[in-house]
Formats: sequence, C-alpha cells, structure tokens
Amino acid sequence: MKKIELINLLYLLLPLGVVGYFYAKWVGKRGEILYASFRMVTQLILIGYLLSYIFNNKNSYITLLVILVMIISASFIAFRNVSNKDIKLYKSILISIFIGGSINLFLVIYFVLEVKSLNEPRFIIPIAGMLYANCMNAVSLVAERFEKEIKSNNFITARANAFRAALIPQINSFLAVGLVSLPGMMTGQILSGVDPLIAVRYQIMVMLMVLGSSGISTILYLYFQEKKST
Repeated sequence: MKKIELINLLYLLLPLGVVGYFYAKWVGKRGEILYASFRMVTQLILIGYLLSYIFNNKNSYITLLVILVMIISASFIAFRNVSNKDIKLYKSILISIFIGGSINLFLVIYFVLEVKSLNEPRFIIPIAGMLYANCMNAVSLVAERFEKEIKSNNFITARANAFRAALIPQINSFLAVGLVSLPGMMTGQILSGVDPLIAVRYQIMVMLMVLGSSGISTILYLYFQEKKST
C-alpha cells in the first residue's frame, strides 16, 4: 500500500479552511472546526501508538477496556446533542449504544469472522469502533429529532419521524454503494492489494452490521422514551 507522507496531508487544509470560514460566518462558532480538527489529529496519532502496543501485546482485558472506553465516550458525545440533560436520559443513550453495538459485535466476531478469542484485538477493536461510532451517530440523530418532534406531534408520529431521520444516512449508503461510492473499508482493502471480490464481502458485512446496530440502538432509545412518557 502506498505510504502517505505527513507533509502531503497539509494540502487537505485548503478545502478545510474554506469550510471553517463559512462555518464561522454562518453558524457563528469560530473555533469549532479548528478545535474538532485538532482533536481528530491528536486522537488518531495517540490511538495509532496505543493500537500498535495493543496489537503487539495481546490481552483480552485491555481489549475489553478499550471497548468500554468507546461505549462511554460515544454515549457522552451523543448526549451533548440533547437539551434535556439528565442522568436518566444519559443512561438511555448508554444502554442503547451498548446493546445495539454489542449484539452485532458478538455476531460478527464469533460467527461471521469466526474469531474464537478476545485476544485478537486487530479484528475486534476496529470493528467495535465502527459499530459504536455508528450507534452514536444514529442515537444522536434520533434523540435530537425526537426532542423537536414531540413538541408538536403525538408520540407515534414523533417516533416515526425521528426513527426515519436517524436511519437516512445508513439507508442512503445502502442505495449508493457501488453506484456512487466505494466505502472506506472496501477502498482501503483494494488499495492494499486485496482481491476486490473479497473486499466486497467485508464491505457487505460492514454495511449490514452498521444498519443493524444503528437500528437497534435507535429502537431501544425510542422504547425508553415511550416508557418514560407512560
């Protein structure tokens, strides 16, 4: 796979600068794009070193600890998008992300990839990251949309609108894959020399697990909101 020189990444700051300018002008938050970009780079560099250590020192307890940090962090990030910040709502988000992601992680690791041990962080951690990140995004969308919809609609209508909005990104990606886009995992594997037909199988796995986990997480969140209102 072709190595990317770090200096070459600076070219991508040009379009990012344009986005940052208009974000600051239209939204009014001057430093948010810069702050998010700084955090992204810093976190990725740190996780790169951490993963190198974890992959070279296989330990199931460290793998579980990383997954736990992913779930807690994803829950806090999703929680920031709602205005009604109480501990019960955070618990709903945490449980929704945990169950939605973990069910699919278990199925993929033990039955699809047939990895029989938690001492395989090279498989488990990247897949867990994809799952919990997508659950986070879906719950963020459903929570924010439901909070707005319930103010002007009954629960059933608000639930339907919020559920649909939360799954639009995943459903759109299902419809566009192969026609409009070659998704990240598939592109990465092809660039690294993997047979495209093998890369396709992995991408199908990713697409299915992402929609499944996101859907379950949003269903659970909306279920908790229904229980809360009764």
